[in-house]
Amino acid sequence: MKSKEEEEEEDVSYRRYFAVTHARKVLRQRFPTKPGALQRNQLMAKLQGFEFWKKTLKEACFVVAPMVDQSELAWRLLSRRHGAQLCYTPMFHAQVFVRDANYRRDNLYNEVCEEDRPLITQFCANDPEVFVQAALLAQDYCDAIDLNLGCPQMIAKRGHYGAFLQDEWELLEKMVRLANEKLSVPITCKIRVFKELEKTVRYARMLEKAGCQLLTVHGRTKEQKGAMTGIASWEHIKAVRQAVNIPVFANGNIQHLSDLKSCLQETGVQGVMSAEGNLHNPALFEGRSPPVWEMAEEYLEVVRKYPPCSLSYVRAHLFKLWHHTLQIHQDLREDLAKVKTLDGLADVSKQLKQRCQEEIARGTDAKKSGDLPFPHWICQPYIRPAPKEPVANGNQTSEVKKTVCQKRALEDSDGAGETLSKNKQKKRSRNPKKNFSPEQKPKYIKCEQCGNPKGNKCVFSLCRGCCKKKAFKEVADCPSHGLRFKTKADKRKAEEEERKENEKLDGSAPEMKKGGGSPQPLADPHAELQQQTQLPV
Repeated sequence: MKSKEEEEEEDVSYRRYFAVTHARKVLRQRFPTKPGALQRNQLMAKLQGFEFWKKTLKEACFVVAPMVDQSELAWRLLSRRHGAQLCYTPMFHAQVFVRDANYRRDNLYNEVCEEDRPLITQFCANDPEVFVQAALLAQDYCDAIDLNLGCPQMIAKRGHYGAFLQDEWELLEKMVRLANEKLSVPITCKIRVFKELEKTVRYARMLEKAGCQLLTVHGRTKEQKGAMTGIASWEHIKAVRQAVNIPVFANGNIQHLSDLKSCLQETGVQGVMSAEGNLHNPALFEGRSPPVWEMAEEYLEVVRKYPPCSLSYVRAHLFKLWHHTLQIHQDLREDLAKVKTLDGLADVSKQLKQRCQEEIARGTDAKKSGDLPFPHWICQPYIRPAPKEPVANGNQTSEVKKTVCQKRALEDSDGAGETLSKNKQKKRSRNPKKNFSPEQKPKYIKCEQCGNPKGNKCVFSLCRGCCKKKAFKEVADCPSHGLRFKTKADKRKAEEEERKENEKLDGSAPEMKKGGGSPQPLADPHAELQQQTQLPV
């Protein structure tokens, strides 16, 4: 006979066995033919440098760039069908990824697909600990983690990430080194160049020394964006490739397959990444320029096959694909912007296809209608026009293109821009009396900590986010922001004291009963006798 302790130990061992068996079964169901990243990371050591590029990334040469709200699962699968060998996820915000389980599920966990490999997940971050926490949550669903050091947009400047960290080498070195130590997958980086060639090389070497296993170099500075985009410097990319001993991907100036081959030959990199060129022509890596409707229909088919996909993502992709055609058929452009279902988007795309086929049947020569190298219904890159030089009186009679594009002044800068942006011009057309003068805008006092507008009546003279952190830390109230940490703490304290007082009173009651409580008055014998005589016989 087994003792009770032996039976309990046997029961525990059985439970462990069934738990492990169930976990293995789930992994087999999830990855039926190939071992997933979680299994691979446990079974083999982390690969580095060229070994990682050759074995894990399978010597990928044609790469789809990470694009916010654009490189989602459906688009990645479409690109892979047409020659892409490696894809990146959209950029994820590390802090939100750690904090919000729904954000993780909707953007990464729900997009697990066997066909979507190899895959690199990109994060933006400015805190080493938060970056590593986010990467640990994502490493089992991808082949590497990428740190975004190349985003030049204003939102990256406000959030203090992307290309606006490229001067903080000590912070970047710490982030990359910590990730390289803690993660079971390699860490990669995507950067922009400095104007100085030598500084760019030292920057790349610093990241390599910190533990970066693959470097993507966008050959533009952080100032080259929008109308100032200009031409990417392959000279900088070539210098980085010759200076480091890890694989390098090039990014910039890729509009056709011939550009890609020229970049490989001129720079000597291991792979070439495409962003806008891929958005306007998903078959770029095949060297084809198919009709737009062919790519649009195939993309919609993939979206239906791999739901869910945000409608805003689908709409944005169709706008990119049909860009040149929508310049002609403006009525369908408005329809494409207004429809709110996937079937509605597919219907507008079908109408655009019919109109293009009617033009082809009529033999319309679309080449003469603009500067496009192909008819507007053919997938082809979009080239930004150079900004026009405004005349002092406001009439654009002189339309000479400038060799060096002058960037329009930012809204938050001190100087006032001479011309309005396209969005503001549209607003003025709807409301001619609207004033866009920066001098007449209300000036907000900035928060002392983050630079956002502070609350007018804030106790700490901070914005709501900073005020909430400080009020929580100091257990204080801020009526202006509706924060009641001190009030709630006092209320909880009062309730606790009242509860303890009640417990004391409840504890003294049984003692009163046990000790007899207060003495009862003695009965009067004369009163009892009088009551008995009054009773009926």
